[in-house]
Amino acid sequence: MIDARRLRTLQAVADHQTVTAAAAALYLTPSAVSQQIAALEQELGHKVLERDKRGMRVTGVGQILLRHASQVLAELERAEAEVAAYTSGDAGEVTVASFATGIAVVLAPAITDLTGAHPGLRIQVRDAEGDESLPMVLDGRADVAVAVEYRGAPNADDRLTRIPLYAEPFDAVLPLGHRLAATETVSVAALADEPWIGPYPGNPCHDVMLLACEYAGFAPRLEHSSDDFRAVIALAAAGAGVALVPRSALRDTDLSHTAVRPVDDVVATRRVFAAVRRGAEEHPLLRPVLDALQRAAGAIPPSG
Repeated sequence: MIDARRLRTLQAVADHQTVTAAAAALYLTPSAVSQQIAALEQELGHKVLERDKRGMRVTGVGQILLRHASQVLAELERAEAEVAAYTSGDAGEVTVASFATGIAVVLAPAITDLTGAHPGLRIQVRDAEGDESLPMVLDGRADVAVAVEYRGAPNADDRLTRIPLYAEPFDAVLPLGHRLAATETVSVAALADEPWIGPYPGNPCHDVMLLACEYAGFAPRLEHSSDDFRAVIALAAAGAGVALVPRSALRDTDLSHTAVRPVDDVVATRRVFAAVRRGAEEHPLLRPVLDALQRAAGAIPPSG
């Protein structure tokens, strides 16, 4: 009989590439992770991990096990959800990991909604950039993620259930005296020769910026980097470059020294979704949270 905890440990090492990183994600010691893997290999009679120059590599046997692990762990999540439903599940704690704007736009309104309808439900919020929240759910450090689609996201569609929330455009933020400041809309292609300001690699908004520029036929000359959009806007106001900023991130910021213009490229869009471990979507503590997030997203005023 294969211990499900060891399957989770194998998944964590496969996701994080090293025993040390997997141990940190699982709140275990590296020694405990190594012991779990050794016990799993003893149960199977085969190696599931091998060390290479990059860290730990999953063997062929390990890959087979991982494919089945996704299904097994999803069924365990469903079993826990059914047990919780049977015992009512009206009270408990749910940890939600979200990027900062997602907290402001949908998570905070959802918490307000839940306070009246589910007074026994406690929401614990974890501020996490869009590229951090999905691994937190996969590792069990969070129950729900509010995340952004991006090309570098963990390939975990068989381990996660995604619920679309909202999509919003990016606007071009230009210095006030910029040659395009007086135009109604801005084409990304028209900014090909400009210095750019943007998030660091790994941030999903960095990926959207690269993709929009890629579709426009160029690679942006990124001269200034910050994951804080207030800093990005301040740098644009100082004339340091141009930027693409999701529209909701422009709210309650000082735009008096910038020109903000809609972008006429459809690809410059941020798509936001909620995610839970597959099988947990009907858990009686999680279902109200997902429903409240969808209601909050539905109440967002149309972009215009």
